[in-house]
Amino acid sequence: MDVEANQAKQIINDNNNDCAKVNSNSTIDDSIPHSSLSVDTALPFPLMSPRIIELCKDLFRKWAKLDDSCFSVETVSGGITNLLLKVSVKEESGDNVAVTVRLYGPNTEYVIDRERELQAIKYLSAAGFGAKLLGVFGNGMVQSFINARTLTLLDMRKPKLAAEIAKQLRRFHQVEIPGPKEPQLWVDMFKFFEKACALRFEDPDKQRIYETISFKEVHEEATQLKELTELFSASVVFAHNDLLSANLMLNDEQDKLYIIDFEYGSYNYRGYDIGNHFN
Repeated sequence: MDVEANQAKQIINDNNNDCAKVNSNSTIDDSIPHSSLSVDTALPFPLMSPRIIELCKDLFRKWAKLDDSCFSVETVSGGITNLLLKVSVKEESGDNVAVTVRLYGPNTEYVIDRERELQAIKYLSAAGFGAKLLGVFGNGMVQSFINARTLTLLDMRKPKLAAEIAKQLRRFHQVEIPGPKEPQLWVDMFKFFEKACALRFEDPDKQRIYETISFKEVHEEATQLKELTELFSASVVFAHNDLLSANLMLNDEQDKLYIIDFEYGSYNYRGYDIGNHFN
């Protein structure tokens, strides 16, 4: 077990021993603490940092009485949909631990099913994928910190890395997640289509451009594609659905690859992940 996994296990165990608040949501483990606090993503960093510290103290009882000076908050690069923050903590024991705070991007609830994401994390984490879930709060979650860097586009061209990604993706696709096993591609696509049809813009120029879109043609084309996919016996698996370089991390010293961020994950055609990544 690596350092990050050990730290995550210790944080969860310490919280359980301290009878911390736990989430009553059945999609995640009962041992995962929950806070009703939210953090405004629009706050400038100097004002956001104290709120992040307050949040961590509320979630993790063993940190509740620590002085704010024991916490260090910094932004982490790589987030596309979310704002990522690394929180380093010097505990009473003298141990230094780190966690990642993920703040959901504004309005992402319109395109991301957070309940589905939390359930996926539970099972994928148990299978060795991504960061450990340590806590959830009003507009985000806290996870174990992965000491690795985000892959670059140049990294993606390296045959050795491509082979390792393929191996891990095969294992990923073997994980069973409870719930409907039908491909969610078309369910999600037509859901987004309905939302797009109802858009209105205050900016007249944007509204004018929006009105040039033929939603009837878009719907007809999507329906035709759906009917074509139904002609094939394509394998359906739990897919990542967003396997871009930003969602792959590498620890160069350990030569260890991580697949992260499962917010778009769902049952889907296996070929979707293959085509989305290896292109």
